[in-house]
Amino acid sequence: MSAIGNPYHNAPAESFVKTLKVEDVYVAGYDSFADVAERLPRFIEEVYNSKRLYSSFGYRSPEEFEIQLARKAA
Repeated sequence: MSAIGNPYHNAPAESFVKTLKVEDVYVAGYDSFADVAERLPRFIEEVYNSKRLYSSFGYRSPEEFEIQLARKAA
């Protein structure tokens, strides 16, 4: 964690929320909290962790990066 008052402290969370809004909320919309509770885990697992590419992971998805990391550790 960064120091209190550090302006970069919330950057990862803010980036995730922006991505969630642009790629899911604005596209399909939510009618109720039940919709959020049902669809948010699907978005995280099926889209955010398995399809999106991250430059910090060498332009691989987190899922792909973890698999490669486990292979190197074994």
